[in-house]
Amino acid sequence: MSEQNSTTAYDALKSRFQRLSAIGGAQAMLSWDRSTMMPEGGSAARAEQQATLSLIAHEIMTAPEVTDLLASAHESAEALPAWDRANLNEMSRVHAHATATPTDLVSKLSHQRSSTEMIWRKARAANDFAMLAPELEKLLGLVREQAAAKADALGLSPYDALLDSYDPDRRSADIDVLFAELESFLPDLLQQVMEKQASAPKPLPVTGPFPVALQEKLGREVMSILGFDFNHGRLDVSLHPFTGGVPDDSRITTRYDESDFIESLMAVIHETGHSLYERGLPPEWRNQPVGRSRGMTIHESQSLLFEMQAGRSEEFIRHLAPRLKSLFGGEGEAWSADNLLRHYRQVGPSLIRVSADEVTYPLHVILRYRLERAMIAGDLALADLPGAWNEGMNELLGITPPDDASGCMQDIHWPSGSFGYFPTYTLGALTAAQLFQAAGKARKDLGNRLERGDFSELVSWVREQVHGVGSSLTPDEIIISATGEPLGTAAFKRHIKARYLDR
Repeated sequence: MSEQNSTTAYDALKSRFQRLSAIGGAQAMLSWDRSTMMPEGGSAARAEQQATLSLIAHEIMTAPEVTDLLASAHESAEALPAWDRANLNEMSRVHAHATATPTDLVSKLSHQRSSTEMIWRKARAANDFAMLAPELEKLLGLVREQAAAKADALGLSPYDALLDSYDPDRRSADIDVLFAELESFLPDLLQQVMEKQASAPKPLPVTGPFPVALQEKLGREVMSILGFDFNHGRLDVSLHPFTGGVPDDSRITTRYDESDFIESLMAVIHETGHSLYERGLPPEWRNQPVGRSRGMTIHESQSLLFEMQAGRSEEFIRHLAPRLKSLFGGEGEAWSADNLLRHYRQVGPSLIRVSADEVTYPLHVILRYRLERAMIAGDLALADLPGAWNEGMNELLGITPPDDASGCMQDIHWPSGSFGYFPTYTLGALTAAQLFQAAGKARKDLGNRLERGDFSELVSWVREQVHGVGSSLTPDEIIISATGEPLGTAAFKRHIKARYLDR
């Protein structure tokens, strides 16, 4: 094959992946609308639309000529510029995952994900696992079928084949080591933190109500402080906070509780971190695989970098306190920065993952990781999930959910077919700790800037070290390049001790 033909093959692949990017963007918008604006009666039509787009994308990706194009392009890959070589490698990785899943299974999965998620919304509100179980059983069966197909094609275990879709090159053996380290020190650290907080004065109550309109106004203000561009995105409401859309049209959602403004605000900061990552991806590669975000560990590190590391820092809370007091008409010492900081940093076992503090949060994830691995392996029957969940909560956190709505039905991930996603939350927290410490060393004035409400230095550093890299490096290469160390637990442990025990 001549170099010219190889180049032509690569150009043909770029054109094909640009079309796939546009289809993926349309799917993202349809998913956002389904979770925010779509009337319930539109669910069947939406399921058909999304299934059709999934099938079209799969057919474009798995067409027989793509295999030949990839082979031809790789023949002269060494002549390509570095970013193009990385792009070609990503094309091959995405293609390998796509061709591993049979076409009829793609359509079945898309339909079942849509129907199961819509049933989950009703079942959770009604606290009725029996309502959800039949549809979730069907979805789990299809996911296990996909996992087996990918495992055969990729030479991985079924669970690792799913995990690789969310966190490229990550394996459960790597996670087992990191999670074992966390379990070795977190329970003792948790106990020490709780004892210290019990001996300190209790936070003065910050009483509401906190009107939704004011919470939304606050959220928009903080999003702007973080660098969110409302000309390229919006904030809405959904049952479960998420970030969707595309880099040039980012869709963030949160949920509100008029008795508590903190949870909504932290969700907004969390999702803004996701959005900033997408917006910061290299524009010239945005419609190619190499220009996409680099898996969910890196993605979650960006949301947690802004929510947990910077958003709950003493410096930023000191900046935020006067605005909170003014906006909600607060009076007295309860609205002081020191008291608000105690509210933001309360630690203790809780039922709901998205509301958990950063000390107990990894234990929520470890539970889900254990359960989903068991379900994919066939070692845990879906009918036994509620009981296994409750046992795990009692073992890891010492509490038992009073019902399934606050237990095994609280998250959207399994009803939407996202098995293999959960561990990336805690891997992201570990990465965020390393990144924030590295950013603090690189930008010496970072703390003072956060106290002034200036996130520009932090944003510019992650744009340089993470966002602008796209998928040109592996997740671990990004972490090592940015922090000088491989992914580990040491930085997270130092962060917890410094924030909760040493101050």
